[in-house]
Amino acid sequence: MKKILAIIAIAASMFAVNAQAQNAKSVAAAKAAVDKAQAAVENAKQNTKTATWLKYGQTLLDAYNAPAGNVWVGMSAQELQVLAGGEKPVSESQAVVGGQPMLKQEYANKNIYFNQAGQVALIEVTKPVVENALGKALDAYKKAAELDAKGQKTKDIQTAIGNIASKYMDDAYNAYTMGDMAKASSLFEQAAKASATAPLSQIDTNALYNAGFTAWSAQNWNRAQGFFQECLKHNYFGEGGEVYAKLGDIADKLGDKAGALNILNEGRAKFPGSQTIIIGLINLYMTEGNHDQVFSLLREAQKNEPNNASLYYVEGNTLADMGKVDEALAAYDKASQVNPAYEYGYIGKGKFLYDRAVDIQDKANAESDDAKYMALMAEFEKCLKGCIEPFEKAFEVTKDESLKKAVAEYLKNACFRFRTESADFQAKYEKYNNYMNS
Repeated sequence: MKKILAIIAIAASMFAVNAQAQNAKSVAAAKAAVDKAQAAVENAKQNTKTATWLKYGQTLLDAYNAPAGNVWVGMSAQELQVLAGGEKPVSESQAVVGGQPMLKQEYANKNIYFNQAGQVALIEVTKPVVENALGKALDAYKKAAELDAKGQKTKDIQTAIGNIASKYMDDAYNAYTMGDMAKASSLFEQAAKASATAPLSQIDTNALYNAGFTAWSAQNWNRAQGFFQECLKHNYFGEGGEVYAKLGDIADKLGDKAGALNILNEGRAKFPGSQTIIIGLINLYMTEGNHDQVFSLLREAQKNEPNNASLYYVEGNTLADMGKVDEALAAYDKASQVNPAYEYGYIGKGKFLYDRAVDIQDKANAESDDAKYMALMAEFEKCLKGCIEPFEKAFEVTKDESLKKAVAEYLKNACFRFRTESADFQAKYEKYNNYMNS
């Protein structure tokens, strides 16, 4: 057994050396092939031939693929050691990509990210063989199609252009995973344009939607609006009419509330049960103070998603705006009951009671009648003490550090008022004051 393992180990090490040499050779060979093919397309005697441009396009695609070498997404660390182990990383470090912890290995021309399962999750080319290889390849195949008057190479050209569009999509998803929404949007747009290029001539509504979504994520409202409108032109509405919901949100952010209302209602007519459209309308009517519409839509949304705590939080905020104290508190409690880990149910209740305490204190300070003053101060203290428990629960469950600090500020101020009443309030005051100062 030991002899067999030794032989495998030797073979693996020999293969690793060969893999390293092969990768270096493939990168150099790819660059040389591009240079040779480019010389041909610049030659007046050869650049009128379809085959010349097909060859140039293929060498550009080969050059695009070359830096990744023998590495592919899903490959295990062990497979990488065997197939490309001789190509040593320059450095290793821990990274967080898409919210997930990963091991980052930096190479001369690429970065490789491994997920916690030890598999390649992302390949990031840092030194391409040819800049904008995909764009140049697409131009080459377009030229080949122009020269192919009889259409003898149409299928080959369609396949190649489809391959280019697919690679743009892969790069776009990589950029999205890395959190670069602006770059992802540009790459999704390139994927859509490639698919629409003759002779492939296909409308990729998925790429158009993704270009819009990532532009929306980057808060480039006008760019996102253009892509979503393009989706509607091609009768692509997204899941549950999501395109309408996004267009309504964009119109609202651009200050066009009438336009937002129109597009959301248009979407609701086509997708009456769409939760995202309903929530978009709820948010719009809330800003307008149209409580009747808000409650009507809330009931419908809660029926669709009875376990969505945020809907009860919104109901609580609406009732609070209307001054309906008991109903607002009940709605906040419902949000916390539906999802005990949802911090906003507790925050909504705590802030409502805290703000109410401040309002009552202001009234008390303006009151000249002693009896009325004392009654108001008793109500003030009741509300202020009442906010402590929900705020403490929010402080306990939230993972958002900025929210935690905001809640601690409220708790510090509330507990300060009662610190002389008991050691418990004094301890709480010190806890949250120390947290704020840490």
